[in-house]
Amino acid sequence: MIPRYTRKEAAAIWTPQTRLKIMFEIEAHAATAMADLGVIPAEAARVIWEKGRDVVWDSDRIDEIEREVKHDVIAFTTHVAEVIGPEARFLHQGMTSSDVNDTTLAVQLCRATDLLIEDVDLVLAALKRRAYEHRFTPTVGRSHAIHAEPTTFGLKLAGHYAEFQRAKERLAMARFEIATCAISGSVGTFANVAPEVEAYVAQKMGLAVEPVSTQVIPRDRHAAYFAALAVVASSIERLAIEIRHLQRTEVLEAEEPFDPGQKGSSSMPHKRNPILTENLTGLARLIRGAVVPALENVALWHERDISHSSVERAIAPDTTVHLDFALRRLAGVVERLVVYPENMQKNLDRLGGLVHSQRVLLALTQKGVARETAYAAVQRNAMQVWRGEGNFLDLLKADPEVTLSEGELAQLFDLGYHFKNVDRIFARVFGEAAQAQVAAQ
Repeated sequence: MIPRYTRKEAAAIWTPQTRLKIMFEIEAHAATAMADLGVIPAEAARVIWEKGRDVVWDSDRIDEIEREVKHDVIAFTTHVAEVIGPEARFLHQGMTSSDVNDTTLAVQLCRATDLLIEDVDLVLAALKRRAYEHRFTPTVGRSHAIHAEPTTFGLKLAGHYAEFQRAKERLAMARFEIATCAISGSVGTFANVAPEVEAYVAQKMGLAVEPVSTQVIPRDRHAAYFAALAVVASSIERLAIEIRHLQRTEVLEAEEPFDPGQKGSSSMPHKRNPILTENLTGLARLIRGAVVPALENVALWHERDISHSSVERAIAPDTTVHLDFALRRLAGVVERLVVYPENMQKNLDRLGGLVHSQRVLLALTQKGVARETAYAAVQRNAMQVWRGEGNFLDLLKADPEVTLSEGELAQLFDLGYHFKNVDRIFARVFGEAAQAQVAAQ
C-alpha cells in the first residue's frame, strides 16, 4: 500500500493493530470454547478476555520478539503472555499457527469485501443517474473503433451498470467462498483440539467452518477470490477506456471533470488530460497482477508449506486497497462526467448517413432484391461517401438499382427508429419499477 492510492477506511483493515486484535479474538474465543468443553479452566478463559479485550497490542514489542524467535505467531503469544500472565498458558491449546493466521486473513478479506461492495453501490448509483439523464441522447455506436449504427449514451452507461451489478454479485460470491475458519490443528485432524472449538470460533467471527483443512485453508479459495477482484478491475478499466476514447480531441463526446486551478501539463498550458481514467487503467493492471501469484499459491506441498505467506502479505492488502480506491475514483468520475451531446450528434452525422446502411440493405431485400445484389448496391454508394464523393441519401436516390422511393428512403434515415427499444432495455437493466417511477416523473 502507498498513501497515494489508499483510503484510510481500507487501510485500517490491514494495520498491525487490526490484525493483532483479530488474532487475540480468535485465541480468546477458542479458549472460551475449550473452557465450555472442560479442556481448560473457565476462570482462565475469563481472565484471558478480561485482561486482553481492550489491550492495544504492542506491535513493536512483537517485532522485537520475532527477531529472536523467527516466528510471528510465537512472538504474538509470547507478548500476550507478558500482558495476561499465567493464564496465557491455556491459550493456543492444540492449535497451530495457521489456525490463527488463516482465520485472521479470512476476517480481514471479508471486511475488505464489505467495503468493496459499498464502493460498487456508489458506482451503480452514479451510472444509473447518468444513464437515465442520457437515456435518449443520440450517439454513434462503434465497432472496431469505426462508426457502426446509432445508439444512445444512456444505453452505453446502462451496459456498464449491468456489468457492475454482476461485479457486485461476484464480490458477494467471493466473500462467501473466502469466509471460512480453520481451527483444526497441525495437519487438520483435530487431534488436540475439538471440532466444537472451530465451530464456536467460526460463529463468533462470522465465518463458516472449512470442511476439510490441512494445516491451512485450501488456497483455491483465495485464488478464486483474487480472480473475482481482477474481473471487477477489468470492468473498471473497460469504462475508463471508453471515457478516455471519448475524450480524444477529435471526438470529445465526454470528458473527465477538470477543476478550477487544475493543470494538465507542465509544458503545455492548454492540456486537459484524462488522468483519472488513465490512473484507473494502471490500477486495474496492478490488481490483475495478483491473480497469477494467487493461482500459484494453490499447489502447496503436502499439508502445507509457507511459500504462500509472503505472497498473501503483499497481495491481500494491496489488491483490496487498490480496488477500493479505484471504485471510489470511478464513482466520482461518472458522477461528474462532462457530456457533450452536440458533439455526439456532430460525430453521428460525420459519415453522411452511412450509419443507416443496414436499414437500406434490409428494405431492398424486403422489396425482393437478392441480398448479395442489395449489399453490393448499398456498399457501392457507401464507398463513394467514404471517399468524400457525396451524401449517402442523395446517392441512393440517384441510383437506379436502389428500387426504393424517396419517401421510403427518407424513412430509413429516421434516427428515432434505432431507439424504439431503449425503454425495454432499461426495464431489463433497472427493473420495471424504476421505469415506472421515471415515467411518472
